[in-house]
Amino acid sequence: MKRQDFRFFHRLRVRWAEVDMQKIVFNAHYLMYFDVAITEYWRALALPYEDAMHVLGGELYVKKASVEFNASARMDDLLDIGMSCTRLGNSSMTITGGIFRGEEHLISGELIYVFADPATQTSKPIPAALRALLQGYEAGEPVIEVRTGTWSELGGDARQVRTAVFIEEQHIPREDEWDEADQSCLHAVAYNRLGQPVATGRLLEGGPGVGKIGRVAVHRVLRGTGVGRAIMIALTGAARQRGDHTIRLSAQRTAEGFYRRLGYEPVGETYEEVGIPHVDMEMRL
Repeated sequence: MKRQDFRFFHRLRVRWAEVDMQKIVFNAHYLMYFDVAITEYWRALALPYEDAMHVLGGELYVKKASVEFNASARMDDLLDIGMSCTRLGNSSMTITGGIFRGEEHLISGELIYVFADPATQTSKPIPAALRALLQGYEAGEPVIEVRTGTWSELGGDARQVRTAVFIEEQHIPREDEWDEADQSCLHAVAYNRLGQPVATGRLLEGGPGVGKIGRVAVHRVLRGTGVGRAIMIALTGAARQRGDHTIRLSAQRTAEGFYRRLGYEPVGETYEEVGIPHVDMEMRL
């Protein structure tokens, strides 16, 4: 396959520990590179792998892995690893990989997976939902859908994401997470192609012409994949539609860079909320 045959790429830099005395990558590491890239491929599909396989009632097992060598990668090379689902059988799938240094094709790989019952490890048909997701992604279709609505419409799914992120992961007390504002504000929830809620956020009124975005939470496995950005775009669009001229939010300092890339700027000094450093941020519409 050529570079243009891949829709998905994962980028990595060759490390010192992965090369021999001639500064050439050990052959066995190329399979590791493909393994890292396939993990990122599932994230690009908006699939939290463990949760998704539980919903699908199976597990993917490697049946065969092969590598073809064209040229060697060297220490400090910046490599692009392309991955593509090129075949879907009844119970097996073929993932084709390519490792590139710029436009130079160094390595080809082929990974054959079998979908199987994790208890017995006997093969079973690939679920229709997973089949449709893989085919759709390779065809360029979106992998998430963002819905907006009231707490009565989306509260159950928003609660699921916020509980996992804020209460279980960040250890925020339950009594500090839930408030009366949930009943009156607009909520956004992102769903993957399996129907799993993977991100959420809410939009309140912060004063005349001012919107306030809060409770933005993304499944820990999918951060950095664009899911959180999709939530912010949906809520910003809703604020524009109702005539807001400014949006404000209280950002955890660890997420400040994320909001800066969306156009927000810090306002004021750092402060603590529920034991976590925060900073107020603002964006003019």
